Amino acid sequence: MTVAVSPDAHPTLVLNADYRPLSYYPLSLWSWQDAIKAVFLDRVNIVSEYDVSVRSPTFDMRIPSVVSLKTYVKPARNPAFTRFNVFLRDRFECQYCGSKTDLTFDHLIPRCRGGQTTWENVLAACSPCNLLKGSRSCEEIGLHPRHRPFRPTVQDLHNNGRLFPPNYLHESWLDFLYWDAELEP
Repeated sequence: MTVAVSPDAHPTLVLNADYRPLSYYPLSLWSWQDAIKAVFLDRVNIVSEYDVSVRSPTFDMRIPSVVSLKTYVKPARNPAFTRFNVFLRDRFECQYCGSKTDLTFDHLIPRCRGGQTTWENVLAACSPCNLLKGSRSCEEIGLHPRHRPFRPTVQDLHNNGRLFPPNYLHESWLDFLYWDAELEP
């Protein structure tokens, strides 16, 4: 089937050379244009294709739905300390009340009291809980986190990422992704 292909349509799942996704959350996806470019640069193997082609007067190719890198990319041993990774470690929940909305960074030991911006001192908190705590310690106001902040491993973040499957999962991807069966379309 050959159709006009929009730039946002037909994303390509990118697997490492060991056939595992480079990341689960966000899911390692490329645009179809980037996938075709990688094919021509001989950087990937096509694992699966859509039933859709792109064409020019001299070229016709089915769009890859899954590709694997030809060279293994060694995952980072320690994930970067970022706001997103803190929220992912804390499963996008306020660590005081469990709310999933209006999340912010909170320093367990407030910065004004010498608290550092580290994995072990920062957690996800909703705005109301963060404002309630302010520059006080948890002990001073009786507000205690559900889980102590910790330095996650890449595997911890991958496992938490599996809790948040994307809205779109193409059937050709399912053999390479590991979510609970009831979450798959």
